[in-house]
Amino acid sequence: MSLNDTSSAQRIKISFLGCTNAGKSSLVNAVTGQEVALVSEVKGTTTDPVGKSMEILPLGPVILYDTPGFDDKSELGEKRVARTKRTMTNTDIGVVVIDSSVGITLADEELIRTLIGIKIPFITVFNKEDLCNGEDRVTLGKKLDEISSLMDIKPIPRVFVSATSMRGVAELRIALSELLPDVKKDAKIIIDLLKPGDVAVLVCPIDESAPKDRLILPQTHTIRELIEYGVSAVVTTEKALKDTLDSLKNAPTIVITDSQALMQIKDIVPDEVPLTTFSILMARYKGFLNEAAIGINAAKDLAGNAKILVCEGCTHHRQCNDIGTVKLPKAIKKLTGKDFNYEYTSGQGFPEDLSSYSMLIHCGACMVSDKEVAYRLGKAKEYNIPFTNYGITLAMASGTLERTLRIFPALHDAIFG
Repeated sequence: MSLNDTSSAQRIKISFLGCTNAGKSSLVNAVTGQEVALVSEVKGTTTDPVGKSMEILPLGPVILYDTPGFDDKSELGEKRVARTKRTMTNTDIGVVVIDSSVGITLADEELIRTLIGIKIPFITVFNKEDLCNGEDRVTLGKKLDEISSLMDIKPIPRVFVSATSMRGVAELRIALSELLPDVKKDAKIIIDLLKPGDVAVLVCPIDESAPKDRLILPQTHTIRELIEYGVSAVVTTEKALKDTLDSLKNAPTIVITDSQALMQIKDIVPDEVPLTTFSILMARYKGFLNEAAIGINAAKDLAGNAKILVCEGCTHHRQCNDIGTVKLPKAIKKLTGKDFNYEYTSGQGFPEDLSSYSMLIHCGACMVSDKEVAYRLGKAKEYNIPFTNYGITLAMASGTLERTLRIFPALHDAIFG
């Protein structure tokens, strides 16, 4: 997979935020060296957050978002600002663009306080620096330091830039790269539980849901991590698993399978061999495994005809035996003996109001950023709705959840004793 093939979930999201006509669009174009955003002297030219995937050194794979003015007072301004705030929940790094000739406005202060409140690392860019003198720079810097002091945080990083002359743009790129350690996590999919020389058998079904000529993202991520750290990855299908295990000189260290193959392989893998799923590993990698493992138990207590929200992070053409619309409801019916009402979202679609739902079941979230997953989990907690995922649900319905969680002793013991 090349850098340009990096999935959106793995790219660093950088949002350019600020008041109307602060020069956000011009700055996006200056940083990228392309005409990514429409630039105009007319206020409110940018009406929706616009994302552009690209590679920028020394940042690497990123998505840059140009957003509407945070102070938009137009007829649709409230909705535009709401979309900007929604973009912020999926942002790794914020770039607060301030018009140097105007100064720090109340809207700028609100924006800065919002970013601090939701704990998003950011840098303040004083654009149009060619329109301010040395004294203006000092005044702007002091004002920003006052805000930092009142919020009891370290001084907010800042850089003076001119999007038209390109002065300071290189310094901005460097400053953004210095924030990368704050957003790049050290979480591992599985390698922290293994050691060099171990052998992992990966069960990757090839069926109507499998993308043609490629593996799904959790599988490729796992394979890449295993071989990078010196663990042998033996890839097979559920139909060939028995022959694969028989061909090995010794039993594998672990077997990792697609959740949909659990029923076919659970009796093939010896009980002494650890068994888990890609979905369970992705839930841990994304930071919601504990909530998902605990949340599935709530399904048995739901009233019949309760409404369940099923969220898929990607958009795809649904097959006749689709996991979300066919296999998942069947698994829950098997688990609970009840029929429920299901509503579905895909991609970036996600309702703000969850009051009508009794449970939320998410996909593996391989195509959803950590920030977005955290936001969705937070909304579920806000509405006191149990949160789980496809893999946990299928493991519970197949009677294998206890076994697939054994590799996480603390969580296993907390649930199963």
